[in-house]
Amino acid sequence: MTSPDSGVPRLVIAAPSSGSGKTTVATGLMAALAGRGLAVSPHKVGPDYIDPGYHALATGRVGRNLDAYLCGPELVGPLFLHGARGCDIAVVEGVMGLYDGAAEEGELASTAQVAKLLRAPVVLVVDASSQSRSVAALVHGFVSWDPEVRIGGVILNKVASDRHEVLLREAVDSVGVPVLGVLRRAPQVDVPARHLGLVPVAERGSEAVDAVTAMGAQVAAGCDLAALVRLARAAGPLPGGSAPWTPGPVPTHHPTRSVKKSTPRVAVAGGAAFTFSYAEHSELLAAAGAEVVTFDPLRDEELPEGTAGLVIGGGFPEVYAAELSANEPLRKSVAELALSGAPVAAECAGLLYLCRELDGLPMCGVLDAAARMSERLTLGYRDAVAVSDSALAGAGTRMRGHEFHRTVVEPGAGAAPAWGMRAPERRVEGFVERGVHASYLHTHWAAEPGVARRFVERCRTS
Repeated sequence: MTSPDSGVPRLVIAAPSSGSGKTTVATGLMAALAGRGLAVSPHKVGPDYIDPGYHALATGRVGRNLDAYLCGPELVGPLFLHGARGCDIAVVEGVMGLYDGAAEEGELASTAQVAKLLRAPVVLVVDASSQSRSVAALVHGFVSWDPEVRIGGVILNKVASDRHEVLLREAVDSVGVPVLGVLRRAPQVDVPARHLGLVPVAERGSEAVDAVTAMGAQVAAGCDLAALVRLARAAGPLPGGSAPWTPGPVPTHHPTRSVKKSTPRVAVAGGAAFTFSYAEHSELLAAAGAEVVTFDPLRDEELPEGTAGLVIGGGFPEVYAAELSANEPLRKSVAELALSGAPVAAECAGLLYLCRELDGLPMCGVLDAAARMSERLTLGYRDAVAVSDSALAGAGTRMRGHEFHRTVVEPGAGAAPAWGMRAPERRVEGFVERGVHASYLHTHWAAEPGVARRFVERCRTS
């Protein structure tokens, strides 16, 4: 086991483009290393919530995100070390192509930037299904594009035959980059996708377990695990003596408050319909003095007893609209809590759940708004400022976020907007009403820990 001070052995799994097989290789490598008794820390570059679920299955540890846009480059190292405490090795899955980042922001939020911030060697996963000698030119281009990015090896994916493998190895050898693995086409490791990407682990049950097991077996059979571990150990210390991020000390109870109020219970939606949540959010809430309790809106007919605040993150309520609507007792419980003025923070799927209806099906009715599916995909990073005081943020609080949805909300009257978008376009978005803060914007609270502290304090005083 390696201490954070000496540098956690680490690898970044990247690719020339999306669809090359990063998730299969990264998840399979995590599973293969864990199967050999190593404590593996799983990480994902960018705002993606789905891949970390597969990482968690592979490693038995919480999957964590590293996003230089949402949290700032300065937090990438500390958040990495926080997740990697006590681990033998860390595997970081990249996002999109190696050098792709936030639009019009240069390398910001790219896999390459995160690799440089972590001083981590990169393993390039190449989809070789439609090429042979040309792979040399591709690998050479990626190796030479940025000298600060260290590409330590290549894994050739979707290789058709033994002869194909020979041609590919000869080509890559000419570039001077080692081939650390060769994977054949394997339909059993494919993860099903739909309108917003891969199907989350929580929806697949034993199928997801079987898929991760198959990924691990494929990587173990086709990759040089010993060479990959040696490469990870060559990463060295993180720059600047980075220290692990911490959510902060758990506050002591205020002597004039009751135990109930000094330790308010915050209910966090989970289950198959609400799978999008950063682990650090619950950690920040707990550090601010809350008791965090998870509930499943598909199964539970009441909020947890004594709920003083409610957090409903993202997910796929449109897939489960009928089941969510059928759980009328819970919808009434949520509405009663919101109407009482208790703090409620809802992001994207949570916003839809609080609406009057979703695709014509009754939802909680907390907001006078109707939601419906749309053909248009709304996707991208956002620079935002809070335009209304709320339980989550004071007016003027600036945060960066991410939107990712195929739905439209048609508001009624009464609520104030939550956010003013500064970039890439100027507009207002979301709802603030009573204690409710609901918006499409996904934010990472580690970038502004005061959000969690403010929310918990409102839970104490509401």
